[in-house]
Amino acid sequence: MRKNPKKRAQNMKAKQRANITFRMNILFFSIFVLFTMLILRLGFLQIVKGEDFTRELARTEEVPVNTSVPRGRIFDSEGRIMVDNLPQRAITFTKMQTTKSEQMYEIAEILSKLIEKNAKGITKSDLQDYWLRKYPEEALELVTDEERKKIAADETIDKKDLNREIDRLTRSRITEEQLNSFSPEELEIIAIYREMASGYALSPQIIKGDDVKEEVTVEEFARVSERLSDLEGVNTTTDWRRVKTSSLAILGSTTLPKVGIPKDRLDYFLSRDYSRNDRVGTSYIEQQYEEVLQGQKSVVKNITDGKGRVIDIQTVFEGEPGKDLVLTMDSEIQLAHEAILAEELLNLSKNYGAQYLKNAYFIMLDPYTGEVLSLVGKRIDKNEKTGIKEINDYAFGAFTNAYEVGSTVKPGTILTGYREGVYQIGSYLIDEPIRIKGSEPKSSVFNRSGSIRLNDLQALERSSNVYMFKTAFGVAGSTYRPNQSINFGTDAFLKMRSGYAQLGLGALTGIDLPGEVTGSTGGYEDGKLLDLSIGQFDTYTTLQLAQFVSTLANGGNRIQPHVVKEIREPSKDGIRLGKVVKEMTPTILNTVDNTREEIERVRQGMKQVYFGSRGTARGAFADAPFTGGGKTGTAQASYFDADLWRTFGTVNLTHVGFAPYDNPEIAYALVIPHASVESVYKTNYSTPIARRLVDKYFEIKQKNNAKATDDSTSSSLIKPAFTNAKIDEEETE
Repeated sequence: MRKNPKKRAQNMKAKQRANITFRMNILFFSIFVLFTMLILRLGFLQIVKGEDFTRELARTEEVPVNTSVPRGRIFDSEGRIMVDNLPQRAITFTKMQTTKSEQMYEIAEILSKLIEKNAKGITKSDLQDYWLRKYPEEALELVTDEERKKIAADETIDKKDLNREIDRLTRSRITEEQLNSFSPEELEIIAIYREMASGYALSPQIIKGDDVKEEVTVEEFARVSERLSDLEGVNTTTDWRRVKTSSLAILGSTTLPKVGIPKDRLDYFLSRDYSRNDRVGTSYIEQQYEEVLQGQKSVVKNITDGKGRVIDIQTVFEGEPGKDLVLTMDSEIQLAHEAILAEELLNLSKNYGAQYLKNAYFIMLDPYTGEVLSLVGKRIDKNEKTGIKEINDYAFGAFTNAYEVGSTVKPGTILTGYREGVYQIGSYLIDEPIRIKGSEPKSSVFNRSGSIRLNDLQALERSSNVYMFKTAFGVAGSTYRPNQSINFGTDAFLKMRSGYAQLGLGALTGIDLPGEVTGSTGGYEDGKLLDLSIGQFDTYTTLQLAQFVSTLANGGNRIQPHVVKEIREPSKDGIRLGKVVKEMTPTILNTVDNTREEIERVRQGMKQVYFGSRGTARGAFADAPFTGGGKTGTAQASYFDADLWRTFGTVNLTHVGFAPYDNPEIAYALVIPHASVESVYKTNYSTPIARRLVDKYFEIKQKNNAKATDDSTSSSLIKPAFTNAKIDEEETE
């Protein structure tokens, strides 16, 4: 039976339709899956990764710009300005990523007609750049085609260095006559271009206004302001100069914009979003508190077109001035102490035998808070022009120079004797010349040949060397016997130095200033242990001595000294200080391993130094209107005379003290190194100088306390500087 051809055709069409429907379903399902994946992916990017991409976009578009925000100011403890910012007119240029050198030359030519620019900073390279631009055809002829081919054929030269080698050769053939052919007007253009080219993209570069000797005049400022629309990237603005009202060196210094970040710290600052031409602190307070004093730059967002060119700049953050510092020092007291020490140093330098006297240092601390109330260092220099002696500030020497300090360490020796069980409070020892086999006798100044029975108080009062020598014997586990040899070992040195370090001698004090030194530690030679016990072996800084006596004054806590009292927000009205951001609180570094009774016993001995019938400082302090305690010191030292190529024996004079006795308000240390050659030394000049410095402190405090009683104004008011001095930042460069 034959099949129906029509029916078979219908079946085939049905199969085709079913096949097409199946394929269409697969296609629609695939499209559905793809759209679902796309939606999920978009959701993932927007919801999960959205914040990351937003941050990345902000990072690439929002750029910190080196706007001229004022650096934080520095005030004394009474709110008087010590370091200020002086506003000044400035003309700047901001280079974009797409700015070409030709554009900058064109702008420089226009600016040269609007301002006067000193050409003193132009280099030979700057002149060559301008000549190459002005005479491009002549420049091409300086290197022949043969020479170019020879350079290109040199396999030792990379392809990327070919043009550099040709440029080097071209520059070497520009004659001095050609470089000296430019007119004064052209030199001015070169000087302006030099400033413009030295900047970095989006970092305003000062064209004129960062040199105190080349200020922007009112007329120049107005002329440039009128033409800003024709000068792309140029702006007229206000810059700031750092001005001090005190010559105190520890205030520190900053770089100028034309210097910018020091090369040795470039990577450090660039990693913290600084620009290369930013002002930065280079020493002492300005350096230590750089991150506080440095203001926050403004942040801008670049709007670009499809080709990546910047077509608009929007400000995202306006920037903020740096925070202010309030110091622990009262300018009036500081300056009074500076004047006294300068006067005394100059007078002492006139004494016979004082040819090696150069410096003197004085530090006064609050023994309970560590606040530095006065930090003075003076140095004798000879004026290069007049040849006359002059006194200059050398305050940083008080913590960067160390000396043998003599008997001022003896309270520490006594405490070490207590701690190591050498003796107890009130123990008596015989003061007698110490005779060690093979050595010259060692004795106390007041007893060169006899035998005197002394207790611990009397040993401090009269400054017995022998009491300290016998303490050293005990610390070493030995007993003194005349004409015997000694063998102490290293443990005794370690114990003695550990005892001193607990009080602050031979250890960093932790002051908030860079550059502090620990002094030098001698070796372990047996006989030197005796010298160590009277301060004539290891060396210490004046600041360490001040921390040492502060620890004794407050009962045994070694407090970290600091020169900054508060960090404050910038003043909003220029009348009152800003609100306190951070107040520096006392930091106890360690507590001495002695009992309160032992420390008090040493304090009593120091009181007798001032007021005892045989106290070594009685002559200067017995009639003092305040109570207190102290210790005098002299130390044998040496000075190398480079002119005579000889070393001379000299004497260092020192003094430490605290007052009042029951509740000490101040602790102080005075060091006068190489005060006299040893052969003519007669008396310790440091004690009357210390009395004069302490008297001046109490005099000023009493006067100001009386004035404060009658004055109801807030202590947070900004007050004018104590002097009219104005020291520009450029004068310290």
